Amino acid sequence: MNGFSRALGVAGFVLGVALAGATAQAQQKPSAAAIATAKEILVIKKATGIYENAVPGMVQRTKTALLQSNLNYQKDLNEVAVKIAKDLTGREKEIGDEMAKQYATDFTEQELKELLTFLKSPIGRKMIEQEPKTIDASLAFMNKWAETFAEEINGKFRAEMRARGKEI
Repeated sequence: MNGFSRALGVAGFVLGVALAGATAQAQQKPSAAAIATAKEILVIKKATGIYENAVPGMVQRTKTALLQSNLNYQKDLNEVAVKIAKDLTGREKEIGDEMAKQYATDFTEQELKELLTFLKSPIGRKMIEQEPKTIDASLAFMNKWAETFAEEINGKFRAEMRARGKEI
């Protein structure tokens, strides 16, 4: 390889690294429009159900943990829990904001617009309505399958061990 080819190769490598860095940086800082579109997608997908009870849940877990070693403060801890939950109301939106930012980082603004268009379409709305039922049915099948398969595997272990003269 001559000097010119080597220099061209190095320049190409440096340009590739620079472009990759610029792409990664652009993905780390999504546009406000991309984030807004992602938030709209999350609303349509009813994602708030994932985190809407995060604040009261965390307050309750903390109160329960504190009660284990401070039973004599039960009344006070119950009162404090109500106050803290009220003071922190709305903080769960931080989760939704981060979810939207993550969508806007993982998808381009155009992809998000296309996804939003799909989700607003009749088939997209049907998918949103049906998806929980489909997932539940799939999980039920997987659980039943795993139970049956585990029994089969257990039977094979027992048969193999029996063939070795060892009853388990």
